[in-house]
Order: sequence, then C-alpha cells, then structure tokens
Amino acid sequence: MAGERAVAVDLGGTQVRAALVEGGRVLRRASTLTDIRGGPREVLLQMTGLFAEVCGPADRERLVGVGVSAPGPLDGERGAVLHIPTLPRLDGFALRDSLAAELGLPVIVENDGIAAAMGEWRFGAGRGLRHLVYVTVSTGVGGGVIADGRVVRGRMGMAGHVGHMRLSPEGPRCACGAVGCLEALASGTALGARAREEARADPAGALAGVGDPAAIEARHVVELARRGDPTCRRLLREEAAVLGSGFTTLLHLFSPEIVIMGGGVANAFDLMEEDIREVIRREALEPFRNVPVVRAALGENSGLLGAAALAVEGRGGSGT
Repeated sequence: MAGERAVAVDLGGTQVRAALVEGGRVLRRASTLTDIRGGPREVLLQMTGLFAEVCGPADRERLVGVGVSAPGPLDGERGAVLHIPTLPRLDGFALRDSLAAELGLPVIVENDGIAAAMGEWRFGAGRGLRHLVYVTVSTGVGGGVIADGRVVRGRMGMAGHVGHMRLSPEGPRCACGAVGCLEALASGTALGARAREEARADPAGALAGVGDPAAIEARHVVELARRGDPTCRRLLREEAAVLGSGFTTLLHLFSPEIVIMGGGVANAFDLMEEDIREVIRREALEPFRNVPVVRAALGENSGLLGAAALAVEGRGGSGT
C-alpha cells in the first residue's frame, strides 16, 4: 500500500547494499564491501549496521519488513543459504531467521535473480505484463521468471538458475562443475577471460594496451568496443551469439512477453542488441521471433526494489 516502507538488503560477493524503499523509490542507501573472509556473524553485523544507516527510528514506524536479495543456491522456503560460491563460509546459514531475530522485524530472503525479476516487473521494463524472463549477465549468469502473473519459484524456491543451461558439450567448464553452461560461455567473467587471451595473443592490440593482461575485465571490452576496436567488437558479437541462443531457449521454455537483460554486461546491450535479435530470428520457432529483448530499466536497483516489493507484498509475488 502507498506510504508503506521496506528496507532492502542486497548481499553480493563484492558488496552488501541496503536501501530504504517506498513505492518503488529509493529514499536512502548505504553499502560496504562484503566481509568475504568472515562467517555468518560478521555478515549479519554488516547487514544490521547498514540497516541502521538507512532506517532511523521515525522510519521504523512505517516499516513493514525487510527483503534480502542474495545469490544462490538458496532454500527460499526456509530463507537459508545452501551454497554461495563467492561466500563459502555462509553455507547452511539461516539468514532469514537470524536477521529477523536481530532486527525484530519480518524478513524475506529471495534469490537475487528472482528479486531483480520482481523489481523489473513491478517498477521497470516489465511493468504491467504477466509473463517475463529476466536474465542478469554479470560475474555469473542468473535469472528469474514471471509466468501467468506470478513469480516462478519451484522446489525450495530455486527456480530460475538459467545460467546453468548447457549450451555446448565442448566446454568451457563452469564454476558449477559442468561443461558448456551459459554462465561459462557468456558471463562477464567469461568475457573477461576471452579478452585476456586476446591481449596475450596480440601484444600490439588495444586490449594489451590496457596494462597487465591479468587485470583485463569485461568492462574494458565494452569501453574499447565503443571506441571502435575491431577485436572487442568481435568479442561482443560472439557474446551476443551465445546470449541469443540462451534467450531463444528461454523463449521456448517460458513463452514470455519480454526478455529483460540486466547485470554489468547489459551496459553493452546497445552494441549487441541487433546481433542478439538476429540469432533469435534464425533459431527461434516463428511465433517466438518477435518477442522483444530489452535492457533492464532499473539498472543496479532491480534487485533492491524487487526485494523491497516482496517485503511489502509478501512472498507470494502475485500480480493480482
């Protein structure tokens, strides 16, 4: 309802962020570097500290709860961490119950891909729709699905791990242990790895000019592609080809009204859009070829706003 506020917390492998949210607007925010060497207690202290920064005593009077967005796999039904590769010391952590006990407030814990899908559905590129797929392409690849006006969660709330669709039997090996996953082929991490190979192979090229090849990341590919570097343009065409195939599979599986791409690699969406569309036109069944693929409208706020919406509306996520 109007006027209701929630605090959203986004737990990531690099940062923990928090925001006070009302009606899809971020009123106040704070962040800190994630204590990746710390265990549950240290991360919990970071969350409660950020909560205090964004939510004062007067704000608590209108606060309905706290929504937490975190990478998975999570047991969304229990609000517990199963295994976060970037935060292995949190395995088994009862995040929801622990944070609720500290704050004395209702807490909802959701996979970050689902939370971002919820944010775009409620306030962003998917607003007003009943069927959408959200794909985040960043350090890894994740996602969330809205179907028939409801959030798709599946067993233990773990649906939407779209990054682990296998697209190639030849490799490379994914962090999950399988070979040829979408994440292994098209994540920002994978794009950065291919860029480092190019820099080593061509010491006179623009990528090598960035400096230490080991420090080259996906963002350097995007920056140089915008300057017209042919190698980086080619790398983005290759990236777009893999994403196009992955998005085609998602179109066939879920029949959404729209596919929304978020995450850091989406900063290059305008450079890849036509190549992504060309793959879909070539590979998708005819009725799926005209489904729009767009960049996330909320940027880095997708997950925060989605987590806040879940805290206000309850975990059902119904579109009614």
